[in-house]
This record gives sequence, structure tokens and C-alpha cells, in this order.
Amino acid sequence: MTNMNTLDKYPDVITVTELQKILGIGREQAYILASSDSFPVRRVGKRIIIYKPTFIEWLKS
Repeated sequence: MTNMNTLDKYPDVITVTELQKILGIGREQAYILASSDSFPVRRVGKRIIIYKPTFIEWLKS
């Protein structure tokens, strides 16, 4: 699992690329996760963004 201290170096809004690095997964896996109904993302135009505090809560659940 991700070390929460590692998350401190990321901004409050993370991208799918950053999500990929945080979780140590591939690009395709990151996009599959981001498009699942249970994962907390927002879409801004074509961009997918993840609010870090919400992501942390998702990790804890």
C-alpha cells in the first residue's frame, strides 16, 4: 500500500499520471481505475482530476 508520507509531495489535485506513480500501476490500469464508478474523480473537459484528500479517504476505505 502507498505510504501516506509519499502523498505529501503531491499537490491537492492529482492527475492520472500521478495516480499511476503513487500506486505503482500501469497507465492503462490507472485509466481503468479512474473510470470505475467507485473511484473519486472529476472531469474538467477532457482532463481527469483527483482531489487528493478524497483519494486518501478512498485508500483508507
